[in-house]
Amino acid sequence: MTDIALSAYIICKDEKDFLGDCLESLHGFREIIIVDSGSTDGTLDLIREHQARGVPIKLFEREWPGFAAQKQFALEQCTHPWCFNLDADERLTPELRDWLAKFQPGEQAGIAFKRVDYLPGHGYPPPSVHAQFHPRLVRKERARYDLDLRVHEGLIFDGPVEKVPGPRMLHYRTLSVAEAMEKAIGYAELKARDMRDRGRKASFATMTIRPLGRFIKFYLLQRFFLCGLPGLIYSIEAAIYVFLTEAKLYRKSLGPDAPPE
Repeated sequence: MTDIALSAYIICKDEKDFLGDCLESLHGFREIIIVDSGSTDGTLDLIREHQARGVPIKLFEREWPGFAAQKQFALEQCTHPWCFNLDADERLTPELRDWLAKFQPGEQAGIAFKRVDYLPGHGYPPPSVHAQFHPRLVRKERARYDLDLRVHEGLIFDGPVEKVPGPRMLHYRTLSVAEAMEKAIGYAELKARDMRDRGRKASFATMTIRPLGRFIKFYLLQRFFLCGLPGLIYSIEAAIYVFLTEAKLYRKSLGPDAPPE
């Protein structure tokens, strides 16, 4: 069996339909930390089944304090110097698992890998579509989560972060357009609060240029046009999320509505 001398850590709630594939992709890891925040769909039973099979899972049940705080707690439970973070609906490719098995630490504080999203009607984009890098392999003592962020939790490193362009992570969660919009609205609300707290203001320019810029980035620069209509939908959804964030930020600047006289 391949030995991967790393900890993996996952936060989850009600992820029974996805977590199994995630755990299978972590085969060979010496330790898997899972922090669950109140699953009721059978996720905990699935985790315990894997524990009974000898998978080295340490399960923690903890109330939800927010994305960043929950991931920071999970990272702190890891006992190995280097730790890999996955979401429950993500999984390692065999190529990435092999890369991690051969990993030799250097001076990096963290390492970022490309993550590719599954596009309904197309599948995973080919390597010719430029996926974004996400820092996921972290040196525990040189990284922490920014607890001021409510969403899109950010890691703060005290050293260089290397980008590895080859092996990729896979993200599989198929959502209807309505579900995608509902998720975008929720994330936009949290993101707008973060921006307001940092003193950011919305304007006509940010509400028009930023969504257009996001669409151009995804559809043209990252080349999602190669994925046909699914790539177009994906790029438009990304632009809508930016618009919703700016619109919510503007509304928050108005204060509570007063009734008309």
